[in-house]
Amino acid sequence: MTEERRRHPRASLMLEIRWEDLSGRYNARITDISIDGCYIESIGQVTVGQQIRFEIQLPTGSWVPFRGEVVNRQPNLGFGVRFIDLTEQEKKVLAQIL
Repeated sequence: MTEERRRHPRASLMLEIRWEDLSGRYNARITDISIDGCYIESIGQVTVGQQIRFEIQLPTGSWVPFRGEVVNRQPNLGFGVRFIDLTEQEKKVLAQIL
């Protein structure tokens, strides 16, 4: 059994995202999210500690930009991201999603 490292509960939901790093842009989806981070289903290759920029598509259809740091990965399946440098507006958006 693995140790639970999350500090906040996560909500299971599907949201479309676009993310990018130095190697390119990718379309993917989030399958769970919390105020601290999210899990991104993507075949894009990342490394733990890497920072990425991504946009989450809200149910309203608008896109909201975020930045995050990869904290774990499952090759060819996806990766976990911890949000970094959240603005007050981004925190409000996350609270509305949750």
